[in-house]
Amino acid sequence: MNKYTYKVKGMHCASCEILIEKMLLELPNIKSAKASTGKGEVVVEFEGSRPNLERLNKVFEQEKYHFSDLATPELSVEAGFDKQKANPTLVAFNIAIFIIIAFLILDKMGVANFLSLSSTSSLFTFFGFGVLAGLSSCAALVGGIILSMSKQWNSLYSNEQSTSKKLQPHIMFNTGRVVSYIILGGVLGLIGSRLQISLKFTAFLIIVISILMILLGLQMLGVKALRKFQLALPKSATRKIANENNFQGKYMPFIMGALTFFLPCGFTITTQGLALLSGSIFSGALIMGAFALGTVPSLLFIGLSSVKFSSKPHLAERFSKVAGFLVIFFALFNMSNQAAVLGFTGSNSDQIQTQNNNTDQSDLPPIVNGKQVIKMTASGSKDTPNYFKVKVRIPVRWEITASNSLGCNGAIISSKLFDGAVDLTPGQVSVKEFTPQNAGTFGFSCTMGMIRGTMEVVN
Repeated sequence: MNKYTYKVKGMHCASCEILIEKMLLELPNIKSAKASTGKGEVVVEFEGSRPNLERLNKVFEQEKYHFSDLATPELSVEAGFDKQKANPTLVAFNIAIFIIIAFLILDKMGVANFLSLSSTSSLFTFFGFGVLAGLSSCAALVGGIILSMSKQWNSLYSNEQSTSKKLQPHIMFNTGRVVSYIILGGVLGLIGSRLQISLKFTAFLIIVISILMILLGLQMLGVKALRKFQLALPKSATRKIANENNFQGKYMPFIMGALTFFLPCGFTITTQGLALLSGSIFSGALIMGAFALGTVPSLLFIGLSSVKFSSKPHLAERFSKVAGFLVIFFALFNMSNQAAVLGFTGSNSDQIQTQNNNTDQSDLPPIVNGKQVIKMTASGSKDTPNYFKVKVRIPVRWEITASNSLGCNGAIISSKLFDGAVDLTPGQVSVKEFTPQNAGTFGFSCTMGMIRGTMEVVN
């Protein structure tokens, strides 16, 4: 038995490894194959003569993988993308910067609040997150399984070669996926409701989830040091799932789609964590259902086209890099918001205390029945006003009028001023009474940390 190591270009994910190994084992003389994304190599054991590069590259031409010897110098052209052209990472960064600037402008206008990912985000946000996952990690993980099963599905469903027959297994697979995500998302929400999760725990968990998102973003940018930390099943288990002989029958696509809920895709784990935080069967089901629906278009495309994500790998790589930059940005954005929820305003209380000695008393609120009365209007994009000045150790009565469209601004929190949250009801006035015990500047915000304000407590 002889052994040889080839370099492979175009291999970016665990499912690529499975596909390459499977196709190699179908060639005569090859007895074993072990691919490594991190090294960009595949080790084959064979009998007789070694498979030549020309033959291998012809076999893998449709999948856009290129084989070479370890001693072969780097090619100046890879997958049709000339190195003399702009660096793909730099191009992706510029595209991502443009999108981020547009987001920040929308955020200042109060339009982009729905883009922040938390358990109270809109269903459109989770659908968009699913689209992003479907074009990256879900495409790599779940798409590889779909490709492995396509041959068997075609033999079971397409004897008449009709379009409807070819569509059936892929529709069943995605239907099973969406149904299971809705049901099991509801289960996660139920578990969350029993746990009685506090706002502080929620903020810390979202920060942990954001750290996971940063790791995902770095992986999408191709940071080799993080590839070995990718969330994935053991390769032996992935091979078993990808083996069509273990899933015979016309109804298995539905079952296989349902089981993808348990595949360790980082985007899926992030969404599952937020479904848990929702603390509601209904919310958990909708969160996971919207996410799963977002992954459907790309997974259907993979199945129907029977190609790896795209016929132009350099475009797929560029998208992955753009998405990686955006995932990192939104993770940092979420962490900043949650820091506000936890009360990290960055203010210096001692400095404020000194300034308070010369405080203008004219802008303090009126005192009615021994309480300082302040009033605010809360909407889906801002609080008006979002700055108050009150006296220390005198009770405050805070009257908050909620607009008819609140969005994420459904409750007001301030961990340094009072415990819990002030729940808001559209069209009604909510009242919170508390007594500030210390002078200083304290922040308040919605539970997502997106809409913020300041309350200055003076002597």
